[in-house]
Amino acid sequence: MTTPPLPLTIEDAAAALRAGATTSTALTRTVLDRVARLDPALGAYVTVTEDEALAAAAEADADFARGRDRSPLQGVPLVVKDLIATRDAPTRANSEVLEPGWGGGADAPAVARLRAAGSVLLGKSTTNEFACGLPDRTARFPFPRNPWNPERTPMGSSSGTAIAVSAGLALGGLGTDTGGSVRGPAGANGCTGLKVTLGRVPKSGVVPCAFSLDTVGPMARSAYDCALILDAIAGHDPADPYSSPLPPGRYADDARDGGAEGLRVGVPTRYFLDSPLLDGEVRTAVLRAADELADAGATLTYVVVPHAQEANDANNITFLSEAFAYHRQNLVDRWDEYGRSTRELLARAAFFTGADYVQAQRVRALFRRGLADVFAKVDVLLTPVSFTPAAPIATADLAAALFRPGFHGPWNASGLPSIAVPCGFAETGLPLSFQLVGRPFAESTVLRAADAYQRRTGWHLRVPPSARAGIAHREAATADRGAAHQRGAHQGFARSSTTPQEGAG
Repeated sequence: MTTPPLPLTIEDAAAALRAGATTSTALTRTVLDRVARLDPALGAYVTVTEDEALAAAAEADADFARGRDRSPLQGVPLVVKDLIATRDAPTRANSEVLEPGWGGGADAPAVARLRAAGSVLLGKSTTNEFACGLPDRTARFPFPRNPWNPERTPMGSSSGTAIAVSAGLALGGLGTDTGGSVRGPAGANGCTGLKVTLGRVPKSGVVPCAFSLDTVGPMARSAYDCALILDAIAGHDPADPYSSPLPPGRYADDARDGGAEGLRVGVPTRYFLDSPLLDGEVRTAVLRAADELADAGATLTYVVVPHAQEANDANNITFLSEAFAYHRQNLVDRWDEYGRSTRELLARAAFFTGADYVQAQRVRALFRRGLADVFAKVDVLLTPVSFTPAAPIATADLAAALFRPGFHGPWNASGLPSIAVPCGFAETGLPLSFQLVGRPFAESTVLRAADAYQRRTGWHLRVPPSARAGIAHREAATADRGAAHQRGAHQGFARSSTTPQEGAG
């Protein structure tokens, strides 16, 4: 019997399962076979829980057979970043320092909610050490590689989940974002990743990086898939002091409610699009994404985001200081057990003073006040995700990056939801991505804007050439339209926006 091709998206898989076109067991077996065949060259997984995954798939099939439908995630294979505790695999945070029993053999709340929704968890995805350091070729953990070009970085500590989604080694999963670690890997690997509002998803049972910045968020091929995952994991957890008591939205329904019609999209030029560090292909692709939203009915406006660089600096000071506080004693006692890049990065924070940390919190408060004025005029902001396509692995320098401008950190500093959305490809064949940012707890609006864009384009449906065999291709009809749009003249933004004043853009 010929194995049916792997569905591209969670949405497709959910439809196929309910139509009887496949079973969760067959779907899970297909993905596990792909992991065995492709992952040795990609390094997406640190642990594969094959027996547990197949047992969960069989349970999902039994539920379908008796008419029990827990959620759209029922029977769908997902992966969890190895910073998040699961009951069926050790949590190592890619480090020799963390004890394998961390988490007490229990699922983190976000993971428990995925299981309750009927999803099939395939294992733990690769991360950077404690979400801080760079991948180390000399460590015993897998070395992650970008599936579009193995000599390019997969860019960030949630890279394992991003690689798995991009290459069809999972249909979605969980990442964490403290300074861009969901959005950076999503952008570099050509998938979609949502950083949620601080407190929207519980982070108890997650190895801390920076207490006041850490978030757990969904990663998948599409914004709608991310919404399906968020529907399962969002909501208050009394064990998490940062968890918000505000009730969650109905994210998948909201994502498809109204499209882009009437959305007010702010496009900040200053700091974001006028940076001399910004690659020209990235800038062009981001502006054409703005055009696409305008064509879909959104109103585009030039805006100024005040103190963006200061907010990025404040995020870096906060991130390093809080991470250093968590690791301080182990750095003294077990220095040599940390990876070199991790210990050197964390040790830098020893030079920050208490006054530096306090000032960073004052800047974060100032930035949030300024953003409130901006969001009185717009519903979402549209920016690049990163300055360039994925850089060569050989040039990766995390410490240097912390002292450059950045497009991720301001939204961690402010706690706002933001999503990375594929929007084209560079001449090198590497994915390009833009970012949508919303008000606090406005994940529904961010997902709605991203979904409206993706229903008009097909960049998120592209699969790396080395991973295409065995995946159902839907990209030809949609991505061809996107390619034609990318080649077209950039006109819509200028046509539909107010001309920026000198120094205001």
